[in-house]
Amino acid sequence: MDAVTRASEVMDYMESRRSFATDLLQRMAESESPSTEPGAQVEIRELICAELERLGLRCRRLQGNTSGGMLLATPGRRRKGAAAQLMLGHYDTVWPVGTLKTMPFQTQGERVSGPGVYDMKGGIVQAVLALEALERWMPEPAVTPMLFANSDEEIGSRDSRRMIERLAQQVDRVFVLEPSLGSAGRLKTARKGIGRFTVTVKGKAAHAGLDPGGGASAILELSHVIQSLFALNDPDKGITVNVGTIDGGLRPNVVAPESSAVADVRVATHADAERIEKAIFKLESVTPGTELSIEGAFGRPPLEPTPANQALWNRARALGSELGIELDEALAGGGSDGNTTSLYTATLDGLGPVGDGAHATHEHLHLGKTLQRAALLAMLLMEPRISAVATEAT
Repeated sequence: MDAVTRASEVMDYMESRRSFATDLLQRMAESESPSTEPGAQVEIRELICAELERLGLRCRRLQGNTSGGMLLATPGRRRKGAAAQLMLGHYDTVWPVGTLKTMPFQTQGERVSGPGVYDMKGGIVQAVLALEALERWMPEPAVTPMLFANSDEEIGSRDSRRMIERLAQQVDRVFVLEPSLGSAGRLKTARKGIGRFTVTVKGKAAHAGLDPGGGASAILELSHVIQSLFALNDPDKGITVNVGTIDGGLRPNVVAPESSAVADVRVATHADAERIEKAIFKLESVTPGTELSIEGAFGRPPLEPTPANQALWNRARALGSELGIELDEALAGGGSDGNTTSLYTATLDGLGPVGDGAHATHEHLHLGKTLQRAALLAMLLMEPRISAVATEAT
């Protein structure tokens, strides 16, 4: 069978699974799973595992220390020495339990809405469909598929990051099932790194009316710190530094003995991450009698267009052409677990649903276009190893 014929058949198969996809997505959306409620993660994890086990995969339930845990699905059979590939997703959402009362699951033509359908339960549905197609057209692919999903991605993946790093070092490539970018459904070949830093100022309290000179205002010093932080912004390089919260002081008639600010930092490259982090930690107080305490780091490194990542993107674009899908790439300002895996292996992000409204009340996906992305994912899973091709290109 030639590639174009197979692509056409895979696309037709995904269309034939439209009702199944909608039903599974509804069951997942109605299994509310906020990141901050670990107990709410059991139902959704079991729902996903049931679908994967139906396809003959072994589903390991991994307990979390602070999260609702994770799952790792691997084939029941695997050729010895075969390379592996990883589909990476999450089943937690930003929506609290009870959101369904005001934001119910709904279908209106191609529009499917509800909490978490776009970010990113729709991506999990795509993975199930892609594995179905793989079993139908290539039951023994050259690269063995695995799926890992966590329940703390929306809050930084602190509990699951070590497992993600370990898996990334063992696989040929990673397909991140996060939603695509914008209504055009662009794939994410680059993401900004994200850091969070807290600057605390220690001063000296004094009566603002009786002895103002006896104090050292932590708030005055913080005003200088904030200006220094904002001065690090460089839009042309994609560097954003935003002081989002400040705190401090006791009452209006007291010279403030302490104050603090928390800054969100986003950068496009590892080099900029190192430079900005050094600049923040080099901040010094300019107000006599005050001192600074600085803590923080980049929790998610930048996802850069490495040769391996670009090789994977080029294969996706070529397969998209076979499927009749015109694909485009883009830089995303937010982070994902793909930022981590890109440090170790070829990573392609944004392979999930096409739609809009992540973390917003109008969250929705376009069903037909999302089924097309399931076909693209299936075709990517059928590909030979990418790492050797990427190495040769360097």
